[in-house]
Amino acid sequence: MNLSIDAPARWRILARIALALGVLWLVGCTTYVQTQVTAFSNWNANSTDATRTYVFQRNGKQGNSIEQQTYEVLVASELQKYNFRQVPDNSAHYQVSLNYSVRGDTMTVRQPVFYDPWPMYGPYGRPFWGPWGGGWGYGPWGPAGYVDQSYPVYTHALQIRMTDRTTGREVYKVTAVNSTDDSSLYGSMPYLAQSALAGFPLGNGTVRTVTLKVDKNGLPSNETASTMNGNERPVAPAPTLSGSAPKAE
Repeated sequence: MNLSIDAPARWRILARIALALGVLWLVGCTTYVQTQVTAFSNWNANSTDATRTYVFQRNGKQGNSIEQQTYEVLVASELQKYNFRQVPDNSAHYQVSLNYSVRGDTMTVRQPVFYDPWPMYGPYGRPFWGPWGGGWGYGPWGPAGYVDQSYPVYTHALQIRMTDRTTGREVYKVTAVNSTDDSSLYGSMPYLAQSALAGFPLGNGTVRTVTLKVDKNGLPSNETASTMNGNERPVAPAPTLSGSAPKAE
């Protein structure tokens, strides 16, 4: 049996091996999760650590929910970074409520179909356009056409609302939203919680994107500050909740 391989065939094999190794390298690359954060704030800048006590407030459906308790642990861990302490209800200065959701959708992307410069040959000498080339048409080293490819997209959202327990006045509300190909809200919640409370407290009307690196365990790393995009956009002054409204001129 003759196992010799001619030069053109050898180059085709090497090219396919190199491409396969490139795909494996890309799979192992570091990835990031981007989350859009919007904050509304009437936070007292002179607030002391002594007043940063809180209790989680739950609506009727959340009362005995294990899912709710799981998310509260994540949010509590982030609040602790800013000297917040969870205490019994009657001694808490703030009430913290959580709302969260996941919505599924489909995204369609038009992708090019490329000509394979190293075609493999099938039966009867006919050219076979293999999986590495991905082409079903002819073209001089460029796209032979385009196809529409649909992908599932899931939008995850977390809203954290803080109110003064005594007066019921809302003092801080932040919403974090991201989109991934994973339907699991639990999988996105660590990114949502960390992004929502990064840099607390944000100015009123701040809109920004927080980028978190994914560690080897699939969780957000601790590099929030270094990977946070500097595109904050405060859009409104803090509201005045006491005194008379200014007169129109």
